[in-house]
Amino acid sequence: MTDEPPLTVAEADRPDATKNQHAIRVLVLLDTCGDPVSADDPPGFVKVVRSELRLQALDFWLRNPDYLAGELITKVAAGEVHAATYLPLAQGLLDDPEPNLRWYPTPKWLRGAYEALDDAFSMLQSYGLAEVRRQGSPPLSHRNEFFLTEEGVAAAADLADDAVLSWYGKQAALVHLVAGSDKGGRLKERQYEQAEYAQTQLGMRIRSIAPAVRKRLIEQFEATGVKA
Repeated sequence: MTDEPPLTVAEADRPDATKNQHAIRVLVLLDTCGDPVSADDPPGFVKVVRSELRLQALDFWLRNPDYLAGELITKVAAGEVHAATYLPLAQGLLDDPEPNLRWYPTPKWLRGAYEALDDAFSMLQSYGLAEVRRQGSPPLSHRNEFFLTEEGVAAAADLADDAVLSWYGKQAALVHLVAGSDKGGRLKERQYEQAEYAQTQLGMRIRSIAPAVRKRLIEQFEATGVKA
């Protein structure tokens, strides 16, 4: 037996994302949220995300618009961003059809939301857009770093000009805003602050928090005087 509540119809019927969709998400996240490479990095790359934990956390917000909306509301409440700009954006994440079309609940494993990156990176690497490099040597622990090439930057720019796929880059910009410079461990801590995330059992999809976020959104509209 399990205490996990039953999935809603929308959650139960949600298909898994395709490998192409996962690869596109990773590409735009590397382009939008990646740091410039340093002189110590391998040649041939221009941007990098230096931990899988951070990349997984970024991907979680990109594919779960209700959690992303909650982070925007938190920033408004803290006075870090303008309510008149970001409360309507949070409302759009909850109400507009496009975020819902791109909503793909993530399974939870030992370190939180996780989906293997191998297939996505095999596709990106085959086109010369991105690569994974294993860094570190004893006694330091090994880690995976995720690099974007010049060709990858150009591909992300092409996506930004596409009427349908440009959505990914716009959404990734909001993910970058809420993530800031926090390392992967801190991003996971922030996500675990949501009870639904923390209480999801291993191997199960992390549940939506849309009703609670919508309630917070209404409260912030009223507190700030911004019109919904």
